[in-house]
Amino acid sequence: MTSTSGKIDTGQAAVPALNEPAADIDASVDELDLEQKSFADFGVSQPIVDALNAKGITYPFPIQALTLPIALTRQDIIGQAKTGTGKTLGFGIPMIEAVVGPKDEGFDALAKPGAPQALAIAPTRELAVQVAGDLVAAAANRNIRIVEVYGGRAYEPQVDALKRGAEIVVGTPGRLIDLLKQKVLDLSQVKTLVLDEADEMLDLGFLEDVETIMSATPPTRHTMLFSATMPGAVVAMARRFMSRPTHIRAQDPTDDHQTVKETTQVVYRAHQLNKIEVLARILQAKDRDLAIVFTRTKRQAARVAEELEERGFATGSLHGDLGQGARERALRAFRSGKVDVLVATDVAARGIDVDNVTHVINYQCPEDDKTYVHRIGRTGRAGHKGTAVTFVDWEDTPRWSVINNALNLGSPEPVETYHTSEHLFADLDIDPKVTGRLPRAQRTRAGLEAEEVEDLGETGGKNSRRGTGRGGSGRGGNSRDRHESNAAPARRQRQRRRTKNGEQQDKS
Repeated sequence: MTSTSGKIDTGQAAVPALNEPAADIDASVDELDLEQKSFADFGVSQPIVDALNAKGITYPFPIQALTLPIALTRQDIIGQAKTGTGKTLGFGIPMIEAVVGPKDEGFDALAKPGAPQALAIAPTRELAVQVAGDLVAAAANRNIRIVEVYGGRAYEPQVDALKRGAEIVVGTPGRLIDLLKQKVLDLSQVKTLVLDEADEMLDLGFLEDVETIMSATPPTRHTMLFSATMPGAVVAMARRFMSRPTHIRAQDPTDDHQTVKETTQVVYRAHQLNKIEVLARILQAKDRDLAIVFTRTKRQAARVAEELEERGFATGSLHGDLGQGARERALRAFRSGKVDVLVATDVAARGIDVDNVTHVINYQCPEDDKTYVHRIGRTGRAGHKGTAVTFVDWEDTPRWSVINNALNLGSPEPVETYHTSEHLFADLDIDPKVTGRLPRAQRTRAGLEAEEVEDLGETGGKNSRRGTGRGGSGRGGNSRDRHESNAAPARRQRQRRRTKNGEQQDKS
């Protein structure tokens, strides 16, 4: 077994001057004395402070402490920080502070009351939902209408919400462009514009759409751009659309800008036929809370979720074959803890932001170093401890070598590991007595409502045969008898489907 504290160097060069930047701030977490400072100390209004306190958010994170004093004076900002560091409130609070709500003084005097005054653009549906949720929480004591617009959902409810009026809109590029073309979305009154995860926009091919959207807003707007890295195309966009931005980097000197020091990283060479057994043991580690299992393909995600559920784990899946409604319900169940294992593909998992994820398991080796960093960034968030485990198949050895060298992880030769390997139990604090199946007394899946089980992805259909979904009986006889009678033919049908389709790599 190889373990590393995760000291990773991004190799990112300093961002060139952007329209004569007002300042270039590099601040270490250790240099910030935040223990005695509340949000009020940074100029945040009392209604927002009270709303955050109600959510247990009292002290700002470093990126927030650096951003708020500048953003609240409406200076353009480039915020560079890892995902999971709390940057949403760093831009969300200034957005809310600048908005005039329907019951606020001066609302009737606006040029177009009800037209969006602030816009946040996110690369993925899941991130848009998360950002909107954080804004709603922070604005709980303000009469502000916040509307989410993104693909995978019907147009009509989103159109109706915009026609009723919205002070803040959070959306993804594709749906925003569509609504602009239909002349349903009016961005002429936008005073605050936020571009979140700009580098992900670039990776997903959205940068041209983003520039179209930004061009539809007034040039006098207040602009905030947040990105984990600053590729050349993002720098060029900042040059074009921002005015003397302050570049803020919230650094942690112990992790050199990419991995989180609270995350323990371990790498195993696992045999393809034994990986599910190893995974089942890892998921029974002591003090495990929520866990995310990453795969490279949709088919593999569905298979792993199915296998885990058969072993008694409360499992949901998140991949490109699922409809948007199913993806949202799976995430909601995961956040609430009704499902504590989420099997996801890389694309579908972009934007997952859940604080109490204790374990990330790379069931299939990531494609590259950036994907590796993105995956393990789902744990060790907001100061919490985390564990990241990566399985490296024999055929993945060259790929892993590139990742290891790029990130200087010090794990060139992952140790061969099976579900019986003693070091597995010692490394991850697993009771040697556990088996590959969760004891019946610990199975929590039966606590889900039947309709929730149906919506949790590929595994839902099988669960729905268990009756009411509450571990008891349903109509038409004994639940256990029905399950046993249906399970065998269903298993045979799945096996035939697998044999027919082979190992097709259908990327999500």
